[in-house]
Amino acid sequence: MHAHSLDFLDLAMEYDALRFGEFTLKSGRVSPYFFNLGSIASGAGMARLADGYAAALEHAGIDYDSLFGPAYKGIPLVATLSCALVPRGYNVPFTYNRKEAKDHGEGGTLVGAPLGKRVVIVDDVITAGTAVREAIDTIRANGSEVAGLLVALDRQERGADQRSPIQALADDEGIPTVAVATLTDVIGYAERRGLDADIRGSIRAYQAEYGVTPAPGA
Repeated sequence: MHAHSLDFLDLAMEYDALRFGEFTLKSGRVSPYFFNLGSIASGAGMARLADGYAAALEHAGIDYDSLFGPAYKGIPLVATLSCALVPRGYNVPFTYNRKEAKDHGEGGTLVGAPLGKRVVIVDDVITAGTAVREAIDTIRANGSEVAGLLVALDRQERGADQRSPIQALADDEGIPTVAVATLTDVIGYAERRGLDADIRGSIRAYQAEYGVTPAPGA
């Protein structure tokens, strides 16, 4: 497990963004863990979170020149990530979108810097992947290329077509995804931190039933 993944999971636990128990998801599946990045809602928490995103992005080695945050959760993420990249030697412009086009002033749906040539989309976690695909369409419609997708957590969980939404993006769109942490990391974290054996067993069972095979090197 990478150091940034471990620190991110520590942070998620501190803020109750990562909880263990029984949670019914929108899909109807009963998950032994629940992830809500919105619970990290303080200056110190967001600074650590953004640094985790920055470390994961730097480690991935993606060639990019711009960041994009889909409304709404992607907006604070992309702004704080841009700040966290500065001490690492990167001054990266960012853009985000409005849900509805502004009909006065400058108008349009995009806010911030003009999109670069190679754009990384920054979001929290991918479920159905609908919002990300809308972001991809927006970026391409403006003449830019999607260089990658950066998320907090990859659940590594099968969707309707037996692939995870992240695998589908890679297969269908050729877009690489970087996650600060994965479900495999969550399992390793539970063992490392000595969480209750029943919790660890239920996560492993959930992964066995719904999980996908991680890509080589993931």
